[in-house]
Amino acid sequence: MTPDLALQLARDMLWTALLVGAPVIGASMLVGLLISIFQVVTQVQEMTLTFVPKLLVIFFVLLTAGSWMLSTLLSYSARLISSIPSLIG
Repeated sequence: MTPDLALQLARDMLWTALLVGAPVIGASMLVGLLISIFQVVTQVQEMTLTFVPKLLVIFFVLLTAGSWMLSTLLSYSARLISSIPSLIG
């Protein structure tokens, strides 16, 4: 395995991880920002006010985008496994 091939595999792995994690992280950050603004305006400092809505949003994002995330991971895994013979030789 050449260093260029190792870097290509690492780049593909990181790009796939970014694509799969982006919907959950983005939705969580957006909800956290909105709740923080709400807390600043109303001066309500309750920890469950930030935790529960984020948990619900993450659940719904996983429910709606979960099939796309799984198919992305499956296609990456299939490409990686099918390229094993060329990596060895």
